Amino acid sequence: MKSLNDYDSPWKEIIETWFQEFMEFFYPDVAAAIDWERGYEFLDKEFQQVSREAQQGRKLADKLARVWLLTGQEVWVLAHVEVQGGRETDFPKRMYIYNYRIFDYFDRPVVSLALLTDSHKTWRPDTFAMEMLGCQTNFTFVMFKLLDCNEEELEACNSPFALCALAQLKANQTVHSPESRKQWKLRLVRSLYAKGFVKQEIINLFRFIDWVMALPKEFEKSFWQE
Repeated sequence: MKSLNDYDSPWKEIIETWFQEFMEFFYPDVAAAIDWERGYEFLDKEFQQVSREAQQGRKLADKLARVWLLTGQEVWVLAHVEVQGGRETDFPKRMYIYNYRIFDYFDRPVVSLALLTDSHKTWRPDTFAMEMLGCQTNFTFVMFKLLDCNEEELEACNSPFALCALAQLKANQTVHSPESRKQWKLRLVRSLYAKGFVKQEIINLFRFIDWVMALPKEFEKSFWQE
């Protein structure tokens, strides 16, 4: 099966393809404050400039975008998908470092969002804090945990990110059960047609499901035969 680092590309691609839908599905309060009619712009070069000098652990699926609020204010949104398995001690610190680095380099307000895809129910980091001799730093970021999703509601929902969330959850649950993973993969792929997605949307979502729910060679062959 694929290593954790292989999950970088499909999450980044799917966020870039459906950024507004991503925001509305996982962070509706933040999305509601954005003026989507003004559009948005991904800032890949700017983020690469920052991340080269602020490497802290493995960054897997980070997207930085410029948006405008309904108030007219320009804001930069840093969306981070954490697929490392959870319980990483330095994760809040890393979120803090990228936030202040972007602000320091470009003098723009930054909204940091974390999507946690791991299977640890109690691991819910959303704050970085430190204190020394009366000097305090407190940084809170917006966090969404996939485990909080209702799987039946995900399966019934027509949002592309409902399928992505369900695929990731089922991938986590079937790590040691390739037959079960194959059956869920078939079920999710078949649902692409039932939900009425158009051809290119089906291709994009299939690519995501196929990558996240990777199968051993013998089960992959059986999957394609079915």
